[in-house]
Amino acid sequence: MTSTLDGLVDTLKAAAETSRLRILSLLARGDLTVSDLTEILNQSQPRVSRHLKLLLEAGLIGRYQEGSWAFFRIADGDAARDFVHGIVGRVDAADPQIDRDLERLASVKRRRQTRAAEYFSANAASWDEIRSLHASDRAVEAALVKLVGKRPFQSMLDLGTGTGRLLEIFAPLYRRGVGMDMSREMLAVARANLDKAGIGHAQVRQGDIYAPPFERDSFDLITIHQVLHYLDDPAAAIRGAARLLRPSGRLVIVDFASHALEFLREDHAHMRLGFADRQIADWLAEAGLDLEASEQFEPRGSGEDRLTVKLWLARDRRILMAEPARAGERETA
Repeated sequence: MTSTLDGLVDTLKAAAETSRLRILSLLARGDLTVSDLTEILNQSQPRVSRHLKLLLEAGLIGRYQEGSWAFFRIADGDAARDFVHGIVGRVDAADPQIDRDLERLASVKRRRQTRAAEYFSANAASWDEIRSLHASDRAVEAALVKLVGKRPFQSMLDLGTGTGRLLEIFAPLYRRGVGMDMSREMLAVARANLDKAGIGHAQVRQGDIYAPPFERDSFDLITIHQVLHYLDDPAAAIRGAARLLRPSGRLVIVDFASHALEFLREDHAHMRLGFADRQIADWLAEAGLDLEASEQFEPRGSGEDRLTVKLWLARDRRILMAEPARAGERETA
């Protein structure tokens, strides 16, 4: 981290304590609550809270609220994350104390996965009913991977992350991934899935899609997968996402084409019965984005009670005005 000499010494002092170094090592592997850390470290809650306060003041970790729970994570900034991972990476995982911490961490994650599986099982019938009406998720995911490409990038935001599936798919490409959802139950599912997949550089948090708690120009890729049809104002969500894109950043939307299946509104809380290409294109243009590509996925089977899935890819146009010499690079991204 770039800092004054005294500032850097203070930062190093914050990390240079056994319990705080253990905390950083644990948070480098995923977001945890005070209760989680108290159990893993086998220390009192006041003591753990004191260590967390010092790490927060040093800017090494962050805190966010999810209902009545407070979660802690490695700080969002790339410099802070590189600093922490540089230190943690030098700690031998075979150290007896670290080894015990990781065993207890695994136990905490197993409980998360059990709770998530129970919630997922209770709602699976409803989700399966909708899945049966449209193209396979595998076909859509393959198209997403192809469209986004293989070039690594800094950061990704998945709005309405649900199970965290898109964070899993694109994990090899981003350095930092964030998933946001209003549902605490779905966030529990997403955390469990990320834990199971061993993805430590992504986190999920609770938030409102109309007012995502992030600074402008924060993300290179933003995804909104099967979310817009639940919203009464999809255009506002698109505008909000566009404000978070860096110059030349990309927004990917996956949703249903226009349809007439009223039961989805009545039985599954769909506010919108799909979207027309022109409608999406207009909303993207109003948000300062250029529509670059779209794909259509026909439903399995036949009949009128089927859903066509659409994929739209848009890009922040500011790079075209600021750096026209790089226009050729867009084709390879």
